[in-house]
Amino acid sequence: MKSSPRILIADDQIDVLEALRLLLKSEGFQIETATSPDQIMNAIEARDFDVALIDLNYTRDTTSGQEGLDLLTRLQTADSTLPVVVMTAWGSVDVAVEAMRRGARDFVQKPWENERLLSILWTQAELSKALRKGQKLEAENQLLRGQMSSKLIAESPAMQPALQVIARVGPSDANVLITGENGTGKGVVASVLHSISHRANRPLVTVNVGGLSEGVFESELFGHIKGAFTDAKTDRVGRFELADEGTLFLDEIANISLPQQAKLLRVLETGEFERVGSSKTRKVNVRVISATNADLHAEVAAGRFRQDLLFRLNTVELRLPPLRDRKDDIHLLAAHFLKQHSSRYRKLVTTFDQAAMSALAAHNWPGNVRELDHAIERAVLMAQGTIVKASDLGLYQAPESSLRMDDMSLEEVECFLIKKTLARFDGNVSKAAEALGLSRSALYRRLEKFGL
Repeated sequence: MKSSPRILIADDQIDVLEALRLLLKSEGFQIETATSPDQIMNAIEARDFDVALIDLNYTRDTTSGQEGLDLLTRLQTADSTLPVVVMTAWGSVDVAVEAMRRGARDFVQKPWENERLLSILWTQAELSKALRKGQKLEAENQLLRGQMSSKLIAESPAMQPALQVIARVGPSDANVLITGENGTGKGVVASVLHSISHRANRPLVTVNVGGLSEGVFESELFGHIKGAFTDAKTDRVGRFELADEGTLFLDEIANISLPQQAKLLRVLETGEFERVGSSKTRKVNVRVISATNADLHAEVAAGRFRQDLLFRLNTVELRLPPLRDRKDDIHLLAAHFLKQHSSRYRKLVTTFDQAAMSALAAHNWPGNVRELDHAIERAVLMAQGTIVKASDLGLYQAPESSLRMDDMSLEEVECFLIKKTLARFDGNVSKAAEALGLSRSALYRRLEKFGL
């Protein structure tokens, strides 16, 4: 059974539109009509069409076809994958050749032959779907090959040891433990490691294991079968299965409980697991990259983390320095984020003034690269022209000793205290949360809220 292609038909004569609408509707097409070039452009900007069937003349007593030819150029610029079939009562070889040169896929004369017109539209609709499907598959393949992975911007001396480790272990199958403060770019490094490995054409699956409760940990990682528990309405594939032959990135690995660690250790040792509610043992081949801001060796010494699990995770340990130790990269990263967010918000913000550059260099960046990213995003939104000013960044530039809490809002005080506490414990979230009297998850919510 054929699908129902969506067709845009455009003509300035209502009787022509009605005749086409009746013919095409009876053949199973979905129809939308337009009577002018502007209406046509508005329609294709609002939704996707499989084919556009357009007249070449829209002004009374005009027979040159120039309006339609100009419209063809606009349509090609707006959507190069949209097949356009042109029609005119004043057809000639010259107009037909010019229409095809400007991107028309076919040409019909009025009065049209129903059989030929329908054949042309069905053919172009199928070609359109095939072309768009091919482009989608190519985009997905590029993503799998790592061609769209996050860009690692690092030129400072402090980053060179990390870059050397990435270059050496990236192509291997070795498990890697990435350590460093919150916001230093551990997820970006995981993406780079995957993209330069032989697994790059397979999935990179990411899961924040520190945010998983005891009740969902096994289901999330290993999957479950229908009826395994009350809400298990269907079978579910876990993250390990999704990452089979690829890479699994386990973020916040230090925050999982001892019972969860035992469950994770088995699959890392054998590659075997069972879905929740099933006795069938499944086996996967997964490279594991994990990340934490905690000192796992200290956690092992304190009895909070299994030493055998640590051995499995850190075949190679890769430590990322905080942003305050890689000052040479601040302006490079800021320029990258400025371009990224300017494009995202469609604002023509192109550079920083000198005061903003000085503010970026002077700030201590307790939230590291993530904080810088959020600061530049804010600046793009706040900038009133093409240049970012220091005030647009929203950074505290005064020395800490001169900050007056009675001049701050409640949110500013909370953000300030969290930054101070994180700095006091070298970015250790667990210790900072304990000192602030918060649960770890509550502190994480605030870190996300303040872009830290």
